[in-house]
Amino acid sequence: MRSLQLSFLLLSCIIISANTYEGKKKEALRSWSELTRGKKDQQNFETRFRLYTDRAGGNCQIFVNQLETLDKCHFNASLPLVMIVHGWSVDGILESWIWKMAAALKSHPEPMNVIIADWLTLAHQHYPIAVRNTRTTGHEIARFLQWLEESVQFSRSNAHLIGYSLGAHVSGFAGSFINGTKKIGRITGLDPAGPLFEGMSPTDRLSPDDANFVDAIHTFTKQHMGLSVGIKQPVAHFDFYPNGGTFQPGCHILHVYNHIAQLGIAGITQTVKCAHERSVHLFIDSLLHKDKQSTAYWCNDINTFNKGLCLSCKKNRCNTLGYNIREERLPKSRRLFLKTRAHMPFKVYHYQFKIHIINEIQGKPIDPAFTMSLTGTKADAKNLHIPLVESITGNKTYSFLITLDNDIGDIIMIKFKWELPPLWGNIWDTFQTIIPWTKGTRRPGLIVKEIRVKAGETQQKYTFCPQSTDNIHLHPSQEKIFVSCEDLFQTQNRK
Repeated sequence: MRSLQLSFLLLSCIIISANTYEGKKKEALRSWSELTRGKKDQQNFETRFRLYTDRAGGNCQIFVNQLETLDKCHFNASLPLVMIVHGWSVDGILESWIWKMAAALKSHPEPMNVIIADWLTLAHQHYPIAVRNTRTTGHEIARFLQWLEESVQFSRSNAHLIGYSLGAHVSGFAGSFINGTKKIGRITGLDPAGPLFEGMSPTDRLSPDDANFVDAIHTFTKQHMGLSVGIKQPVAHFDFYPNGGTFQPGCHILHVYNHIAQLGIAGITQTVKCAHERSVHLFIDSLLHKDKQSTAYWCNDINTFNKGLCLSCKKNRCNTLGYNIREERLPKSRRLFLKTRAHMPFKVYHYQFKIHIINEIQGKPIDPAFTMSLTGTKADAKNLHIPLVESITGNKTYSFLITLDNDIGDIIMIKFKWELPPLWGNIWDTFQTIIPWTKGTRRPGLIVKEIRVKAGETQQKYTFCPQSTDNIHLHPSQEKIFVSCEDLFQTQNRK
């Protein structure tokens, strides 16, 4: 019951209950022709277009059909345009991330115009009304781009719209409403809003048809009461699902109690924003840390990805998350997965491990805890927990994903340990002693024959064998050293 109440409170801070507004759903999604009837000759836009500047004041407003404002704000039609489109507003003010993103864009080596599409008057409404207004704002952005094209010959193909939450769908509508056969250059959807968009047709949400290239980052698709804050379905040419897309490191729902204690009811909103807004900070991270670009990999689902089975970059199966993505139009949306850290820089290094284990111990399958320590040419990684999700049985190869926060270079040695608390270690030794397992003195255990590794970021492959072949059995609390099979072969030949 407590969990259900918490879920209800959680969604209440993000969306107005779907049941409460079910009667308004048709109104929120009614046709564009009805929404714009009588507005064709409207001169006053609800959306304000603020050109971001490094000077005092931070921005300069451009007015449609007023060419002098382009000169006043120093708009350069020969440079690309990146437009930031915010989402639904609870308090009616521009959120701090907007200015952080604008500053990050301006810090990029490539010069550009950065415009903030301020649609607060339409976004600071009940959620279903704000959903309806996304079409109005999309139409105004389309008209703004058309005006730039007609007045100063700015090409729409040089425009990149970055929309967060509802702003992602606003950007999609802008792309679909713009006149002519040519499309906007690029649209990036940052955790596009889910309620009243999930399951809708491509014409009623962000879709790959809205620009020459569309990418999306999904960070909060965890469902509560059948709804999720961010849309789960693919909406782009490349759809990125960091950490599976349902939730993000450092944003665990259990933290909501701490946030409530510190911030009151506003703490729930803060908890929800953490995962939803992570999409924004992942994108900003791609601008600020050019030497630490996060790589994502094409995969069917997060469970397959967690086994390390999708770390291939062949045939464009991987891509870079964020601003520096490789733009490629695809006939079908492609889902890409990756892991991240809980804070900037978010990049981690992905490794697939395949371990061949033979279980000689008779009886039921066992569930041991293993750790590894890696020695690399640049650094070491110690006491890594091995996330096996199945019991050790027979003669089998187990595959899993390991991520590292730092680049350790080429792996040159692995220490593999069967972890067991001291108490259980003593019991195991006693148990092994009193039972006559085999002829002679050798005790059965686990045999780790081979460890194969693939590094996702470099696509490098390694194979490791036991350093010593005299005693190949692994028992609780024991550690074995594995070295490159090639190096081991060369050493044995020298003998």
